[in-house]
Amino acid sequence: MKLDRTTSIVGVGLVLALAALPEWPGARAAAQAPVTVDIQEWPVPWEQSRPRDPYVDADGRVWFVGQRGHYVAYLNPSSGEFKKYDLDPGAGPHNVIVDKDGYAWYSGNLQSHIGRIDPESGEITKYPMPEAAARDPHTLIFDRGGDIWFTVQGGNFVGKLNVGNGVVQLLPVPTERARPYGIRLNSKDEVWFVEFGTNKLGMVTPSMDLTEIPLPRAEARPRRLMIDSQDRIWYVDYATGMLGRYDPATRQFKEWQTPGGPKSQPYGLVIDADDRLWFDEFGMKPSRFVGFDPRTESFFSITEIRSGGGIRHMYYHEPTNEVWFGTDAETIGRARLPKRES
Repeated sequence: MKLDRTTSIVGVGLVLALAALPEWPGARAAAQAPVTVDIQEWPVPWEQSRPRDPYVDADGRVWFVGQRGHYVAYLNPSSGEFKKYDLDPGAGPHNVIVDKDGYAWYSGNLQSHIGRIDPESGEITKYPMPEAAARDPHTLIFDRGGDIWFTVQGGNFVGKLNVGNGVVQLLPVPTERARPYGIRLNSKDEVWFVEFGTNKLGMVTPSMDLTEIPLPRAEARPRRLMIDSQDRIWYVDYATGMLGRYDPATRQFKEWQTPGGPKSQPYGLVIDADDRLWFDEFGMKPSRFVGFDPRTESFFSITEIRSGGGIRHMYYHEPTNEVWFGTDAETIGRARLPKRES
């Protein structure tokens, strides 16, 4: 779908009828009480740049990277204005997060470094990987002390950057070509990640011990994960279209087929303040924004992405109960989540 890059796109959620989706779990509940999600998209002013991985700062600015355009930028949603910070050609930024002081940190996925941008001066400080094999830092998260944990997909590491002294520690993942991908932190300061190249979850303790946990199905390929208020691990299986849950306390798994079926390719994933899961079905045309309620174990909402672009990562902003995302249709999007019915 070609977009006018001078205006935003406002879309009212499309909830698909029960008759159109007889196969998906929870369809009867959705038919009885359909939920509509309001989605707005802003076309970015730079074409063919793959905007992705947004992060909302304390001022409400929505930061994101242009993976193919080699930049970091932000959107001011109130004015619709964008500001861009150009990186070195070929940097290939994959992800961005913003610290409490307003500095933006990005993963230089194609140039083996993590970078920090001063938004006032535009000055960039680089923290190179200490090993050549750690060639592609991937997704970044902050821990409670403000240090940065990250995955290294092709290099097969999980890493930690001490932001105070700039020292990077790397932990090799035991499984070869595991492709560590999405990463999150639980309430016990344990770092959890998924291994997209195989059927495993991984966990790193505060003492830097790494454990791998196989998923029940050999064909599974988890891509993103989230952790709920009970420290249960939720993941999307991109290869076979499943939403899954692992409870470390009981060591039990449970999985649900996504509405779009085995070829839906669920990708970006977030969890809201009510522990509801929201993800996109990247493989559907157009892509779709899906809500799942663990309380009822039902998929209760499906909303088509107006631009049609797939979503690779999402960010939940709790103060406004909104989800932000970038799409392959060159847009930055916002989904205003409905309140859970009592």
